[in-house]
Amino acid sequence: MTIAWPDGRAAAMVITVAFEAELAILAVAPDATDRAKSLSVGTYGATRGVPRLLAELARRGTPSTWFVPSALLERYPEQVGAIRDAGHELANCGVALEDFGALDTAAQLALVRRAQEAFRHTLGVLPTGFRVGRGEMSPGLPGALEAEGFAWTSSLRGDDRPHFHAAPAERLVEIPQHHQLDDVAYFAFNLDPPIPPGSPRIAPTGDVLDNWITEFDAYHAEGLCFVLTLHPELIATPGRIGMLAQFLDHVHNQDVWLATAGEVAKFWSEHGPANPPDHPVEVFHRIIGETTV
Repeated sequence: MTIAWPDGRAAAMVITVAFEAELAILAVAPDATDRAKSLSVGTYGATRGVPRLLAELARRGTPSTWFVPSALLERYPEQVGAIRDAGHELANCGVALEDFGALDTAAQLALVRRAQEAFRHTLGVLPTGFRVGRGEMSPGLPGALEAEGFAWTSSLRGDDRPHFHAAPAERLVEIPQHHQLDDVAYFAFNLDPPIPPGSPRIAPTGDVLDNWITEFDAYHAEGLCFVLTLHPELIATPGRIGMLAQFLDHVHNQDVWLATAGEVAKFWSEHGPANPPDHPVEVFHRIIGETTV
């Protein structure tokens, strides 16, 4: 299926940023509250990474969508305000990177609502998009999100184009992401506690740049939607921000629609085709329905 992207562009690209600060450690190691060395990685992301990443995005006017746990809104008001004031989109990902996989639909929705209220109260912003920070959405959450007024989510990996969720959330747009387009898979490293476990090794920046260019060029050739996920504490070190700059220069020289997730969702809501019966989200929905009868 050939997609007619806006202005006749050959492909689409969305940059998403997960601003998680210290919560990235605490969510998986709650007992690390007194480990200043580990927590300082997240603090670095907030105090040094966010300004550096915003500056790089501003260099060529690159739009982006930022997922911010609402627990950080009052902890880092200057940084979050700078993201908003720079014109980037803010999106909901819960309160404190809770494991959604351990919660039922009602508990997941309660966290989403708490985060929405925090955005409204603190920033005067009401996000229209959601991504699970950790774990899985319950089968009932997409329908609940649509009923709450959300327009899109970005939590699944079953396609490389936007698509709609299955009934009863047929108008809720999903903007899929993939591990190979997430800087965590290449750069996440904490020695103690080991995050991720298994003694990972930090990838060379040149290799990551080659991977992302190869992936982008393939997405571009097929007219797809490339979704990059970044973390300020990982991508916005002095060396890696240079790698990102090289990648964005490559992207800006191509015939691609650079947009926020909300803009892509609006386009797909107005012009996107219905899901075919064999789409992964439709197949999953049928399987879940059969197992819950």
